[in-house]
Order: sequence, then structure tokens, then C-alpha cells
Amino acid sequence: MDRTELAVVLRTARSRVDPTDVGLPRGPRRQVPGLRREEVAQLAGVSVDYIVRLEQGRGPKPSDQVLRALTRALRVTDSDRDLIFRLAGGEPPQAGHIPLAIRPSVLRLLDRMSDLPALVLSAKSDVLAWNSLAAALFGDFSEQPPARRNIMWHRFLGPGLIRLVLTPEEEAANAVDCVGCLRTVQAKYPKDPGLAQLITELRTGSPRFDQLWRAGRSGQLRGLTATVAHPELGILELDCDALLVPEADQTVVVYSAAPGTPSASALELLRITGLEQFSPERGGTVA
Repeated sequence: MDRTELAVVLRTARSRVDPTDVGLPRGPRRQVPGLRREEVAQLAGVSVDYIVRLEQGRGPKPSDQVLRALTRALRVTDSDRDLIFRLAGGEPPQAGHIPLAIRPSVLRLLDRMSDLPALVLSAKSDVLAWNSLAAALFGDFSEQPPARRNIMWHRFLGPGLIRLVLTPEEEAANAVDCVGCLRTVQAKYPKDPGLAQLITELRTGSPRFDQLWRAGRSGQLRGLTATVAHPELGILELDCDALLVPEADQTVVVYSAAPGTPSASALELLRITGLEQFSPERGGTVA
């Protein structure tokens, strides 16, 4: 681990990130370019002290999970990501592993979707990035540690996607699709350690998941419609479209409503007023 060079690279990368690119205002009080250490810590799900120690060249050896979170928060290129991994004494993400780094062009696309909630999901349904409107609609993902920003984990082990409303028939079909999706992903990435850990955790902790897993069915996530119960705005009926990024095997999930409908009006209201709760102190829009 080259702590001195890693510190230089991390500080430089932080200075290159425009706060508006991660949903934060530049503000008149910023004395230096880029993100503050507190903002990087929030986006990456680590402590501010940890960022300080890394940038001062006296931090411990980061885990691969922490490095992935940092490189996503700093929006580095693939080559810079590989450099950071190597300087930290690790190996960059390998071929055959699920891609977790998001292309800068996809992040720019997410930034431009200021009037529609949008998420970026990995092949195993990690929430890798989101815009401010998605946080206002579903809750602030940055409040959860990176390892728990996974749709499947919340579906079977966590508090659940409590803002999605499903009929019993829809819930049963969705469960089958979720398990089948992970089985399909496992066939494609049989050596991915994060996927193996997730499946083991789900099979151990959820008898229902284990039963569906043993059924041996494949599947895929479907993007059609979603009924969302928002705590302030009530029920929203939204179209859900999944846009595949083939090279990265990631999906941009976008929610919208037909013009002139109550749900469209609710989304507009959420865009205007619902984002006020997501101040710079609470975080931004990248996992």
C-alpha cells in the first residue's frame, strides 16, 4: 500500500468533483474546489475521520468494499479506479465479476433527469446511484451502509420496499421474479464473491427465498408500473422503465407519470418541495 501516493490521488479526485454533479449546491461558503471531506464520507458510507486519515497518508488498508464506495463517490474513470485499487494494495475489479463502477456518461444522464426519479442498479440489484428526486420518492439511500443498498436484501431480509404497494398476486409474482433474476445473474457471474455472499445470506436468513431458490427457475426484473405510497403525497401510480447499459450490465430505472394525471402533479410537487429535506449535510445522489 502506497499511502502517500494514494493520499495525493484521493485529494485530487475529490477536488475534481463538482458539487452539483452529486446534487449538492456550490454555495457561497466553499473555499476550495470540489467536494468537502464530509460530503465524500456521506456518499461513500464511511466516517469523516476515515477520509481524513486516508488523505493524510496514515489510514489503514481499505477493504475492496470501501474502495468501490470511494471510487463511485468520487466519480473516477475506470483507469483512475484501477490506480486507486493498486495504490491501496489491492487488485482492481476483475473480469467475471459484477461491474460496480458507473460510467461517467451514465452519471451525466442521471444528473439531467431532474424531473424524473431515477436509479442505477447493478446486475445483482445494488443501488449504485440515484438522483435527488428518487431519494425524495423512496427515501435517502445514503442513510444505509453501502452493503445494504441492495433491492434483493431489502426484499427478503430488510424492512422491505415499504413504499411500494403490491397486491398479494403481484407480491408473489415479484418474489419469484426476484429470485429467478439472481439465479440468472449467478449463471453469468459464478465467481463473483459479492453475489455469492448475498445469495448465501438470503438463503440462510429467508426460508421463503431458499424455497424459491431451490425451485431452480430463472427470471428477470420487469419494468412496467409501480404503485408508490409516499408518506406526504399519498398513492402515486407510476410507469417504471428499465434502460439497460449493456457494457456495464447495469440498469437505469426511471419512474414517470402520464401528463395531466394526479401522479404527474404529485411528482411535480415533489420536485419543487420534496427535495428541501435533502440538505448538503444529509448527503447527495451517488452511492
